[in-house]
Formats: sequence, structure tokens, C-alpha cells
Amino acid sequence: MNNVGDQFQHETKYFPEKMTGGGLDWSSKPELYKTYPDSERIALPAFEPSRSMTLDKVLKQRRSVREFKAQALSLGQLSYLLWASTGIERTEGGYEFRTAPSAGALYPIETYIVANDVRKLESGLYHYAIQNHELEQLKAADLRQPIAMAALGQAMCVTAPLVFVWTAIIERSKWKYRQRAYRYIYLDAGHIAENLALAAVSLELGTCQIGALFDDEVNKILDIDGTEETTIYMSVVGSPA
Repeated sequence: MNNVGDQFQHETKYFPEKMTGGGLDWSSKPELYKTYPDSERIALPAFEPSRSMTLDKVLKQRRSVREFKAQALSLGQLSYLLWASTGIERTEGGYEFRTAPSAGALYPIETYIVANDVRKLESGLYHYAIQNHELEQLKAADLRQPIAMAALGQAMCVTAPLVFVWTAIIERSKWKYRQRAYRYIYLDAGHIAENLALAAVSLELGTCQIGALFDDEVNKILDIDGTEETTIYMSVVGSPA
């Protein structure tokens, strides 16, 4: 177990002499969209940044922000951040492509948010229903302390008005890529997190990505099993202090 990371890196390598063809079982392909049909749905408004920023300026201003003003975010800002990080960007050839790349366009990453202080949104836990650009309310509660403790006690999860939590539905990627899928899942999450970070800067907001977390504790907050779907990554968002 001490070398499990090294073993993972080796065992998931591709080797030219071991590459084999083979068809996919299309009947077992997992669904691309997770929904909570019994939850209350919140429509997300259309939103455009009040001023445009060049990519060069956004990149130069991006940094990890851990201290935030006691200032609520708007539902419009949240709508834009969700779309920019992982929303549907275009439909082409019958496929819905998103703003972040994904290996095989399989999109294993799901987005949840812990809303601490968002105007017109009750505090609690929500799931981003990507296909319809909506939020699904999963839990109405003040989750500042639980999510902070699950993130190794990082206080920024308490003071930030918004916490993003990204999970992976493993089989979506594993269906095609088998053990190599885990590499792609982590890459996919990174693409989405970077999109969020840059979109936040364009709104004069800040983010800090969080990889240090207690997996099972976050999974418990989200009420997911940690096997078929498990937490991968987090980020806080807010107005820099």
C-alpha cells in the first residue's frame, strides 16, 4: 500500500505492444446526465459579465484566494460560473459538447454546490442539472461547518459564499477506458476547475481549489456512495477581501 501511487501510474500506462482493438458494448453505456427528479428545481438566469476581459488579463490576475468579503453572490453570477466551468457550449451532430474538454466526450464529472450566501437561493446543497441549466435542491441547511471540516478544517469553506464540489461517476469513463479511466477523470476535473478559476476572475471574483479533503466525509454530505460516484475535487468562490 505504501507504493500504491507508483503502482497506479505503472499499471495504467499504455504500451504499444499491448494495445488491442475491440468493440464497445453500447447497450451498457452509462447515461451522460444525472438528475434528481424529485427535487425542487431552480431556473438559472441568463447572465453576461458586465465588462469583458482579455484572456491575457484574466491569466495574469488569477491566483488562489482564501480570504473573502462578507458579500453575497448573485444567482446570475452563479449561473455564469456553472455554465463557464462545465455547461453546454454547443450541440453538434446530435452531441452536446461542454465548455471543458472530456476524454471521449463521456463527461464523468458531476457538479454540486454548497450555497452559503447566494442571493435568491436558500442556503444548502444543490446539484447542477447541466442539460437544462438548472439547480436541483438536495438539502436546505447551513453546511458551512460540515463542509469546512470535511475539507480538513479549511476556514475558507466557512467564509466563502459558495463552495463547488466535483464528483466522478466512474463507470461513465471506465465503460470505454477501463483502468486508464481514472487518469482521464482527474484530468477532466482539472479542466473544469481551471475554467471556473478563469471565469471567476472575469467577474472580479476569486477561487481556491481544494484537493485536501476527507473523501468519505464529503461523500456523506452529498449522500453518494463513494464507489460508483465519489468526490474528486472542490473549490471556494467569492469576492476577494
